[in-house]
Amino acid sequence: MSRLEEISKRRKKVHEKLTSLKSKTYEAFLEMEKVAFSDGALPRKAKELIAVGISVVIDCESCMQWHIEQAAKAGTSMQEVLEAVEVGMEMGGGPATVSARFALEVMEDVFKQ
Repeated sequence: MSRLEEISKRRKKVHEKLTSLKSKTYEAFLEMEKVAFSDGALPRKAKELIAVGISVVIDCESCMQWHIEQAAKAGTSMQEVLEAVEVGMEMGGGPATVSARFALEVMEDVFKQ
């Protein structure tokens, strides 16, 4: 199993566990996520790209993977995702360039490049 598959599997397992436990906090988080990423003044696509950049800055691999996948589903191109990663690199400095390496792995997987 690849590293990306392991991260996805772990994320799904925790999601199912928290859902089965009827975690009110997790339910509220999912509702907030749904509202935050719905089309508004900014389309979902733009919001996913923002999340990609933030994920690079905070070095959250699971977040990078999820939001790159969601950005692709929302219709972004690999170039748009790359530019979001680059904004994260600029905002986060040297440490964010390390995070960007993981983001590039995800992009290769998602966009099959």
